[in-house]
Amino acid sequence: MDLPPETIELDDLILRRFDREADLPELFRVIEESREHLRPWMPWVDEHSLDYTAAFLARREEAWAAGRDFTCAVVLNGVMVGACQLFRREDGPADVLEIGYWLHPAATGRGVATRAARALVGQAFRFPGVDHVEISHDPANRASGAVAARLGFTEHGRRRTETGGEDLVWRLTRRQADRVAEETG
Repeated sequence: MDLPPETIELDDLILRRFDREADLPELFRVIEESREHLRPWMPWVDEHSLDYTAAFLARREEAWAAGRDFTCAVVLNGVMVGACQLFRREDGPADVLEIGYWLHPAATGRGVATRAARALVGQAFRFPGVDHVEISHDPANRASGAVAARLGFTEHGRRRTETGGEDLVWRLTRRQADRVAEETG
């Protein structure tokens, strides 16, 4: 499997592969400042600690090198404001990649998540055999659903979560993505 670029530049927004050592302090700070904002949607935030964040970065480095999971820092105007990810679910079909994202509350409502997810969609369809891209989120997380809808994803169904809850799953086919690209030129 080819790897996506380690840096994607979108004017004032940069998606870049995490640097395990250099990014630890800043990622820890961004998560710490975002805990209450993320808590309803991201169960892992309750385990947040410096050691947990260091282990997260180590796993991301290994997963990238293995071609399984591509997690990037979201950097706006030179400041890390969140993370985004392109990955294949271990229990998922081979022709589907999923996108995930979260932002510091100060970066929300400005199109940052939409721009980041759009860039990841473009990368996802460069992988051979990928016919669908999905975004899943808690049904109450309307902001994540709005990102998916803006990018042309359609509601596909629901999926049980590891914590016993349910996620809303949005899907975009390669054909839909091509049509949206043609329309937006």
